Amino acid sequence: MSWLARLLRRPLAPAPLDRRSFDFLVLTMLGVLALHAPHLPWWLSGGLGGVLALRWWQRRRQPGKAPAWLKLPLIALLTLAILTTYGTVFGRAPGSALAVGLLVLKLLESETPRDARVGIAFACFALMAALLFDQSLLITIGVAIGLLPAFAALRALEPAQASTSLPRQLVPGLVLLVASLPLTLFTFALVPRLSSPLWGAPQRDEARTGLSSEMSPGAMTELLIDDSPAMRVAFDGSLPPPRASLYFRAYVMWDYDGSSWHAVDIANRPADPVEPADSVGYTVTLLPTGQRVLPALDVPLQTVDGAELRRERMLMRAQPVNDTLTYHLTSALHYRLQPTLDRGRQAALQLPQGFNPRTLELGRQWHARYGNDTAAIVRAALDLFHDGGFSYTLAPAPLGRDAMDDFLFSTHEGFCEYYASAFTVLMRAAGVPARVVTGYQGGFWNKFGNYLLVRQSDAHAWSEVWVAGRGWVRVDPTAAVRPERVNLGAAAAAGGSDRPWYQDAWLQGLRNRWDIVNRWWDKGVIGFDALRQRGLLTPFGVQETDTQMLTLLLVLGSVLFASIGLAWALARRARIDPALAGLRRLERQLGKAGVVRRRGEGPQHYLRRAARALPGQRDTLLQLMEQYLQLRYGETEPARESLRAFQRAARDFHVPRVVQ
Repeated sequence: MSWLARLLRRPLAPAPLDRRSFDFLVLTMLGVLALHAPHLPWWLSGGLGGVLALRWWQRRRQPGKAPAWLKLPLIALLTLAILTTYGTVFGRAPGSALAVGLLVLKLLESETPRDARVGIAFACFALMAALLFDQSLLITIGVAIGLLPAFAALRALEPAQASTSLPRQLVPGLVLLVASLPLTLFTFALVPRLSSPLWGAPQRDEARTGLSSEMSPGAMTELLIDDSPAMRVAFDGSLPPPRASLYFRAYVMWDYDGSSWHAVDIANRPADPVEPADSVGYTVTLLPTGQRVLPALDVPLQTVDGAELRRERMLMRAQPVNDTLTYHLTSALHYRLQPTLDRGRQAALQLPQGFNPRTLELGRQWHARYGNDTAAIVRAALDLFHDGGFSYTLAPAPLGRDAMDDFLFSTHEGFCEYYASAFTVLMRAAGVPARVVTGYQGGFWNKFGNYLLVRQSDAHAWSEVWVAGRGWVRVDPTAAVRPERVNLGAAAAAGGSDRPWYQDAWLQGLRNRWDIVNRWWDKGVIGFDALRQRGLLTPFGVQETDTQMLTLLLVLGSVLFASIGLAWALARRARIDPALAGLRRLERQLGKAGVVRRRGEGPQHYLRRAARALPGQRDTLLQLMEQYLQLRYGETEPARESLRAFQRAARDFHVPRVVQ
């Protein structure tokens, strides 16, 4: 009998996952992968998506775990791929890639409810991790939606829910999310803000989009097709200046090595003198760029806290802009900038040897023809761009070593970088001091929010030439080829040939109006810092809310929410317990017949006594008793159909009124 004893001591194998529970588990992991896909390598997202699809298809055909000889090589391959791509497994980007990969591979061995619960818990953590990369409103909503299949999977794992319809498994999760909103808002407002996030980790692996201190023809292509917001500008006079004046200065570039322009960042140099003819005040809300430069309307007249006004009227911070930054400036739209070029003339004429011989020769010819007539030389260059068969395109032909020669005498196509670079080289070759400026031009005026929305696609490059008596003068050679770039904006300049979808006015208008919601989200949620939290109770007469008051309010509020939740749960439990509700109905019917339940009497003794008192209903009462005891004490999670059958039987039970 030893074999029988061992068999009896052996634990029962857990029941395998049913099809619906597994489908919800796959859907949960698919949601995690979709939220992380924007910052994962495309090959990793595609490979993990393929693993999900194959595992789902395999299990539909034949349930069972994937063999170990397949799982272990996949884990090793995933780790090797992440090490090859990122150089480490530590940090935000490689860590999230490894977590998502392991989560998907976990599905290969998920065959029991325990495996499913572990996977769901890990998936919820990975969903929250997506907010480390993007905290926008849409991503936050996506994370909330991603929780729904996770909640539905947990509900499907309950034995009583095996045959529940799909809506009944999804709706409770949605109700939980909605019910959690008040507590979420409460804790968001009262949990004391820290100076840095709890997940503060090195961010060297992060590649940000934005302007750079280096420019070469073609380098801005990805930036010019990036439709994400760069900054929002509100003007003191409500209405913005004319579009032709909306040039936001960022980097001023002097050094040219034959292929790229570079901004020389030298601290502690006084700003070039400026004689403003007018001024305008405005407030900039700059989204994270990872750069130290602060774009300013051309040209800024003063600096802001934490920044320095450099020689070329560039605003530079000591630290990169890694969080949304708001600053107020005053700029001159019409001015004389450095009327006397007492220093820097040689740097403004420097050209590398051995590059672009045809371009340099053309500049020398203009100098020989026009001498020191700067206006004539500038006009000759603009006429060349306007009448020389040049075109504006975001997909120009590639250039060779002598990039400016190829552009001016061969391809004749490009965008702002090409024209600004070629124009500046021509000016220097003709003896005219010149430099390249990069920043943003134009934007969308949102009349509903009274602010100018400047997108990354509004990035622009132009030139400045030095004119005796006037100083540095802005010249935009792109306007000679495509005036729409300045007069109508980047969308009009892009043209239908490069981006047909960009010409859909209704779609562009919808995106621009949606930005009002994003602005509110950035200001009210993302920008809710310690300073705003301290003024949270100002409308109630409390001038400053300190940490002790916040903690006290948080504790009192948490106790209040817990009490409300407990009371609601107890009331709901008493109200919706089907077995107990059926017994109460049965007690009322028996009470009408004179069989009243005594204090402290259990349901079994009570129903047996009722059966003896009502011989005509004896079999029915004993059957109802067995059903109730089985539902109440015989099963952990009774089936919904059994509960409904008991309720119907209790409702249909009727006896004539008798007196004991």
